[in-house]
Amino acid sequence: MSTLSPKVKNTNVNNPNIQIEDDRTGMSKETLKRAFLDHLFYIQGVDRSKASLRDYYVALSYTVRDRLLHRFLKTIETYKKEEVKIVSYFSAEFLMGRQLGNNMVNLGLYNTMKEIIEEMDLDMDDIIEQEPDPGLGNGGLGRLAACFLDSLASLSMPAIGYGIRYEFGIFHQTIQDGWQVEIPDNWLRFENPWEISRPNEAVEIKLGGHTEKTHDDNGNLKSFWVADRTILAIPYDTPVPGYKTNVVNPLRLWKAEASESFNFEAFNAGHYDRAVEEKMGAETISKVLYPNDNTPAGRKLRLEQQYFFVSASLQDLIRIHLRNHDNLDQFPEKVAVQLNDTHPAVAVAELMRLLVDKHDYTWDKAWEITTKTLAYTNHTLMPEALERWPVTIFGELLPRHLEIIYELNYRFLENVRTWFPNDDELVSNISLIEERSEKLIRMANLACLGSHAINGVAALHTELLKQDTLKYFARLWPEKFYNKTNGVTPRRWILLSNPRLSSLITEKIGDGWLKNLDEMRKLEEFVDDAEFRKQWHEIKQANKRDLAAYLLKYRNIEIDPNTMFDIQVKRIHEYKRQHLMVLEIINLYNRMKHDPNGDYVPRTFLFGGKAAPGYFMAKLIIKLVNAVADVVNNDPDVRGRLKVVFMPNFNVSLGQRVYPAADLSEQISTAGKEASGTGNMKFAMNGALTIGTLDGANIEIREEAGAENFFLFGLTAQEVYDRKAQGYSPSDYYHNNGNLKGVIDRISSGYFSHGNCELFQPIVDQLMNDDPYMLMADYQAYVDCQDAVSQAYLDQDNWTRMAILNAARMGKFSSDRTIAEYCEQIWNVEPVEIKIEEYNPNGANN
Repeated sequence: MSTLSPKVKNTNVNNPNIQIEDDRTGMSKETLKRAFLDHLFYIQGVDRSKASLRDYYVALSYTVRDRLLHRFLKTIETYKKEEVKIVSYFSAEFLMGRQLGNNMVNLGLYNTMKEIIEEMDLDMDDIIEQEPDPGLGNGGLGRLAACFLDSLASLSMPAIGYGIRYEFGIFHQTIQDGWQVEIPDNWLRFENPWEISRPNEAVEIKLGGHTEKTHDDNGNLKSFWVADRTILAIPYDTPVPGYKTNVVNPLRLWKAEASESFNFEAFNAGHYDRAVEEKMGAETISKVLYPNDNTPAGRKLRLEQQYFFVSASLQDLIRIHLRNHDNLDQFPEKVAVQLNDTHPAVAVAELMRLLVDKHDYTWDKAWEITTKTLAYTNHTLMPEALERWPVTIFGELLPRHLEIIYELNYRFLENVRTWFPNDDELVSNISLIEERSEKLIRMANLACLGSHAINGVAALHTELLKQDTLKYFARLWPEKFYNKTNGVTPRRWILLSNPRLSSLITEKIGDGWLKNLDEMRKLEEFVDDAEFRKQWHEIKQANKRDLAAYLLKYRNIEIDPNTMFDIQVKRIHEYKRQHLMVLEIINLYNRMKHDPNGDYVPRTFLFGGKAAPGYFMAKLIIKLVNAVADVVNNDPDVRGRLKVVFMPNFNVSLGQRVYPAADLSEQISTAGKEASGTGNMKFAMNGALTIGTLDGANIEIREEAGAENFFLFGLTAQEVYDRKAQGYSPSDYYHNNGNLKGVIDRISSGYFSHGNCELFQPIVDQLMNDDPYMLMADYQAYVDCQDAVSQAYLDQDNWTRMAILNAARMGKFSSDRTIAEYCEQIWNVEPVEIKIEEYNPNGANN
C-alpha cells in the first residue's frame, strides 16, 4: 500500500449503513466532505453547532492541504532521486495572497468544495474572507515572485522559492483624517495552516565580529571570520501547487531565532530583560518587512535581513547538493539561483565565502562556480533604488564579506584597466565601491559582476538598462543582457478572480487557455457576435456590482456601478503619478462648477496603494486624494456624476475584486521610469481598457492589443530626456495654460484643505519649480486623452468590443511565457514528471 495516500474503509457521511473504500486524500465529493467535517472536529475541536467562520476556514484549509502534501513530498522525493537541476528564486518579497481559493483552483477542487459548502448552508466567500492576506511584499516585486512560483509549478519545473517569514508584513493601512496611518500586519496572530516548520533543518547564521589570518595545511594564507553573534534560521515550507499537475514546489521562508533563547543564569540573578535579550535581538531580524531605513539602526537591520535569508538559503542549497555529491564542482549544473532585484545581491560575496572558507576552493574555481550559478533581475531604473551600503555598516556586520568584495573589486578593476587602458570614467562607474566622503558598496554592480545573466523586465526597460542605468556593464558584457518581459498567472488573475468571465471564455474556446494564454486569441472569432458582446458587458456590470457590494460591506464605501470605474491601484510614488490623475479630477470638477448642467460621462475614480512610511510626498498625495474626495463627493453641483474614492489597505485579495470590475486602467507613469508594471496586465486580461504612456510593458501591451484599442498620451522616454536636457521649465505650462492654472490655483488656494494654503504647498512647489516627473508637460495631453475616453465610453457596444480584443490579445503576458523563457535561456532547466502511486487492492503500488 502506498504510504503517500493510504486507503481506508470509511463510513458514508450521508448513510452510515453504507461502507465505502476511498483514499484518505481522495477527490470525490463524499471523501472531501468527510475530511472537512473530520478536521472541524479533530483539529478545531468543535462540531457544527459551535463552529465559527474561522473554524470552517481552518478545517477547509487542512482538507485542501492534505491533498497537497502527498504530491509535495513526492515532488521533493523525485527531485532528489533524479538529481534534477533546481531553480532557486531568491526574493526579499513573496506577496502570495490568500492560499485557500488559489490552491483549490490549482487542484481542481474549487467547484466541488463550493457545492459541499453551499449544501451545508455556508458561503464560500465568507469562509475565504477569514484567511489573512499575508503582506510579505510591497507590491509588484513580491507579487511577481508569487506568479513565478505558480508558473514554475504549473510548467512542472523544479524550483524552490527562498525568502523571509516576516512576523509582520507590510503594514495594514488605515486612513484617518485623510492621512495614511500604519498599523502592524499581524498575519500570524492565528495559526497558519499552510506552512510546515522544519526545525531539524535549521542553519546557523554568523554576524559581526572580525577576521583573523591563518595558514591552511598547505601553508596558504587564509582569512578566518570570528563572528560575535550566531543566530538560527528556521525554515518554514509552504507547498505551492501547479495548475492541474502533480508538481507541488516548496516556498521556504526563514524565521530568525536565537541560538540560546533564554539565559537562565541572568534570570536567576534578577536580570529578567537580559535573560531574553539575545532572543529578542535575533527575532528582530525576521520581525517586519522593510523596516524604516531613515535611521542607521534601520539600515543595519535591512542589511541583516538580506544577509540572513541569503546565507540560510545558500547553506541549504549546498547541504541539499552534498547529499548526492562529494563536492560542489557540479553545483552550477544542479542549481540556478535567480536574484530578484538587489536585495539578495550579497549572495555573490556569501557564495564565495562558503566556497573558499568552508569548502576550500581556490579563488578562481570558487569564482567560476559563483558566476555560473547566479543570475540577476533588475527591477528599477531609479538610481536611488539601486542599493548602496555604507562600508562602515557593511564591515561592522559582515567583515569577511567586505574583504571578499574588496578583493573582487581589485581583481575586476585590474582587468578593466587592461581591457580599456586610460578609461578612468569606466573604472570609476563600474567599481563595486562608490568613492564619496562616505564609501558605499554598489549592490547592483556586485550583482552584475557575479552573475552570468542580467535581465530587465520589459523591452523598454532592458534597453534603458543597457543605454543608461547599467551601460558600463553592457559595454563590457553585452552577451550577459537579456529581456524577460514580466507576466502574471491567469489562474489567480482570471480564473479565480473573474469566474463569470472564465466560464464564458471556456464555454466558447475550451479550457486550454489556462495553460496556454495565447489561446485567448480564439475569442476574436466572437467579437462581432452581438450576443457574445452582450454577455461580456453583463459580466463586467456584475463584477462592478460585486465590487460595490464588497466595498460597502467591508470598507463602508458607497459607489455607483452604473458609472465608469476609472482605477489606479499600485504603490504610491511620485513617478507613478497618482497626482496627475488628481489634477484631471480637479479639471472635471472645475468644468462642473463652471457648467453644472453640462453633459458629462459619470465616473468613479478609484485609488488604492500604500506609501512607504518614511516617504512624505507619497503620503501627502494620499492626503490630497482624500481631501479632493471630501469636497467633490459632497458638492451638489456634481450630482453623482463624479466620485473620488481611496480604497484603504490595497492588497492581493482586494485586487482580485478590483481588476475584473475596472472599465479604465490608469498606467500613467512618466515614460522611462516604470520598469514593467504587472497591474497593467491584470487589468487588460480582465477586459479593462488602458490609458497610459509609452512606459514599461505598456508599450508591449499596446502593440499586442492594437493602437486603436489603447488610449495613449504623453512624452516618450526620449522626449522626457530631451526636454530635461534643453532646460525644462514647468512654470511655463502653468502660465500658458489657463485650464492647468485653474487646477493648480484651486489646490494652492486652500480650497481642498479648509483654507489651509500651506498643506499642499510642497506638491504645488514641486510641480511649479522642479516637476521631475513631468506632470505639467503631460497634463494637457492627459486631459485631451481623458476626453477621448469619455467619448469612446458613450458607445458601450464598441467599448465592449475593444475590451474583448484587449483580453484576447494578452497571451504574451502570462507568467508561463516569461518562466519558459527563463528556463530555456538563463536557467537551463527541464520539466520533471511527478508520478503519484495509485492504490492497488492486490497490494502492489503502480
